[in-house]
Amino acid sequence: MNLIEEFNEYRSQMNDKILAADNKVIKRIFNLDTNAYAGGTIDIKSKEMIGLACSMVLRCDDCIKYHLGKSYEAGLTKEQVFEVFSIATLIGGTIVIPHLRRAAEYWETLENQ
Repeated sequence: MNLIEEFNEYRSQMNDKILAADNKVIKRIFNLDTNAYAGGTIDIKSKEMIGLACSMVLRCDDCIKYHLGKSYEAGLTKEQVFEVFSIATLIGGTIVIPHLRRAAEYWETLENQ
């Protein structure tokens, strides 16, 4: 199984288990997250770029992978993604660089699938 399949399968499996606990607050948070990234007055590509930059600054590798996958699906180019990487690294500082490395690797995997 490749990096993308492994991430997506684990994420889906664990989300199912978490939602099966039927906790109202967790379900509402998941729903809010889904709806926040839906198209609206801000297009999906822009929302994914915002999510990616924030995830990098917050140093959440799972979030970075998720937003990279969604960015790829939304049709972002490598150049656009690397521009987001540059802004996130500028805002977050050099502590973001290890996450930048993993993000670049994951993007490369998305492009080569």
